[in-house]
Amino acid sequence: MRSYVAPPLPARNERERAGERGFLLPSRSHIDIMNTSSLLIRSLAIATLLSGPILAADLHLAAVAVNELGLDLHRRLARGDANLCLSPYSIQTALALAYAGAEGKTREEMAQVLHYPQDDSALQASFADIRHSLEAMTAATTERAAKLKDRGGSGEPVTLTVANRLFGQSGYGFRAPFLALLKDTQEAPFETLDFIKDAAGATRHINGWVGEQTHQRIPNLIPEGGLDHRTRMVLANAVHLKAPWVLQFHADATTPEPFHIGGGAGTAVPTMRQQQSLGYAKHTGYTAISIPYVGGELHFLILLPDDARGLSALESQLTPKMLADSSKLERHDVILHLPKLKLQPPTVALRDPLMTLGMRSAFDRPRGSANFDRMAPRQPDDYLYISQVFHQTFLEVDEKGTEAAAATAVAMAVPTSIRVDPPKPIEVKVDRPFVFAIQHGPSGACLFLGRVMDPRGGDK
Repeated sequence: MRSYVAPPLPARNERERAGERGFLLPSRSHIDIMNTSSLLIRSLAIATLLSGPILAADLHLAAVAVNELGLDLHRRLARGDANLCLSPYSIQTALALAYAGAEGKTREEMAQVLHYPQDDSALQASFADIRHSLEAMTAATTERAAKLKDRGGSGEPVTLTVANRLFGQSGYGFRAPFLALLKDTQEAPFETLDFIKDAAGATRHINGWVGEQTHQRIPNLIPEGGLDHRTRMVLANAVHLKAPWVLQFHADATTPEPFHIGGGAGTAVPTMRQQQSLGYAKHTGYTAISIPYVGGELHFLILLPDDARGLSALESQLTPKMLADSSKLERHDVILHLPKLKLQPPTVALRDPLMTLGMRSAFDRPRGSANFDRMAPRQPDDYLYISQVFHQTFLEVDEKGTEAAAATAVAMAVPTSIRVDPPKPIEVKVDRPFVFAIQHGPSGACLFLGRVMDPRGGDK
């Protein structure tokens, strides 16, 4: 008997599902499955700040997979003087959904590129632990935010909206166990559309749904012509994250300061300034700083090279261990100068980078090799394959917080009882290109990862 194995995101019992209604794995993604066909994965990611608690064993399994894939793609997509913003968590989620329907060599190659261990059950539990941690985080921040308000904090909780939906061709023979699996493990309801007769109308409908789920931050994920009469399914996963800083920056302290755009001459950009207790570590060639969001489980991580032209060298040295170590930085009194950010890069096509990493048969290379028989019966002249993976993100950082994600324990400095002069605050000026991440502290998983060459955006 053929077994329909769950993707690395386990099913929950009815009691768990009842308590988790409305939360789906973060990631915006669309999977278009087309006839002889193609399966188009469109992964988006909009973030907005997070925060929360709950720690479980083996969180690191999923975190390593997320961060490994994020770094693999970062190395292949970071180019020249362009900004970059990815959601490794979103991309993992989208591809895990496709992985649930894969068989044979297609499944083996996907597992290798996604950095899945041989023990699927352990990985499933690890992804579930992260999901539950994020869910608990969002629930806990309402009470914490109220307490912070009395201490000068924002008084606003972290909000996290994640939604999945399957848009499938009416009348196509998708396997019932596959649809049931995604409904049970991802809360992804199935909706029929007619791509054959009206692909443009289906595109508008799906983009409308994505725009609604992302608060119109990503209104046009699927480009014109992205779907056609061959499309058989679009699996959409939309995420909107928003969270305030534990301690907000004062707007009246924001002034123009130089930022070495692309590592060149300084250009004045709006820069926030504040003295507070932050995660801080000085390493050879770079400095790590983490700024907590409400709840303390998410933080905005900055890896700042010592040299204005040192970003490429830093990026070449990035490892999952560096990211994991940066999730638990020792706190110091820091005077931070941080430019306001607004990144809205165009849609990124991930097919070629993923193929370069070794995921070839999923894209039907060589022709006829794709095997998604768990998703729909595979016939010699009618089978599914991934035609493209599209990914889009939005990131905005200002005095109030981030429309994207973050974490670390207590946000405010506690006076020392030892009768010595306090150490002099460390001044950190983020005035040159840097790597950033929105990181889940308990696991070290990066919900977002990228580079800032120009904080003004200007992405074409």
